[in-house]
Amino acid sequence: MGKTKNDKLEEKNREDIAAVNRILLDGDSSAFKFIQNKYQKIIAALIRRMIKDEDDVDDLTQETFIKTYNALHTFQQNYTFSSWIYRIASNTCIDYLRKKRFPTISINQPLDSSEDDYFFEIEDNSYLPDDKILSEEKMKVLNDAINKLPENYREIIKLRHEEELDYNEISIKMNIPLGTVKAHLFRARKILMISLKKHAHLFKND
Repeated sequence: MGKTKNDKLEEKNREDIAAVNRILLDGDSSAFKFIQNKYQKIIAALIRRMIKDEDDVDDLTQETFIKTYNALHTFQQNYTFSSWIYRIASNTCIDYLRKKRFPTISINQPLDSSEDDYFFEIEDNSYLPDDKILSEEKMKVLNDAINKLPENYREIIKLRHEEELDYNEISIKMNIPLGTVKAHLFRARKILMISLKKHAHLFKND
């Protein structure tokens, strides 16, 4: 007798949970690559329903996986992993769209028009003295984090989010394959997020 649909879903979820445990318990980075490969197209398709610009879809897909990796320790294994990561992707899109509807100022526009902006953009209330000081402190923290990136990562972040080049333009300018552009952006953003965790108190209301 063949497997039912529920049997297949349960089997896939067991695979996901096994991968999560390999990451959390064994530090097996290849297990997260398995998760990325498994969900890459599905997450991108989900995001594409809400976001039309293809480069933004790529950015938000990357951001979903970074958030997923950073939050793996919070995943409750009595739930399905697929539902959990879909919710992260959906919330990532909602946050992105919400921020586009409200006035914001960008600090050196480090991660323009992507969900990464939830770390990097703040409401423009700088007419208040305390907020002005806080904005200056955030700017310093962000600039320091970007300047500490490896040179190739720092350059690609600036091309994407200061010069506002799209992925193809970055590929041509840096003379590297398009896939390398996406991989370097993913790693650069991951490094930035880890670095900024130490200053979470500055960004907790963003």
